Amino acid sequence: MNPTTKSALLWGVVGMLTTGVLAQGAVLFGVGPRLSVVAGVAMALVVGLVVAVVTYVIEPRIESKGRA
Repeated sequence: MNPTTKSALLWGVVGMLTTGVLAQGAVLFGVGPRLSVVAGVAMALVVGLVVAVVTYVIEPRIESKGRA
């Protein structure tokens, strides 16, 4: 697997898991609205997908400038 693709997928997983944890913490502490399980999973999947796509596009540009 291409290292850029692998990195993008891993960052997507990190974004997805972080969103899930934050959503459950908000429900647990009563800070946000109560989410159904389906809504929480859908939100986490969307965030994970967005993070993976953005990472896939941005990472080569950052590496080409020598900042990585």
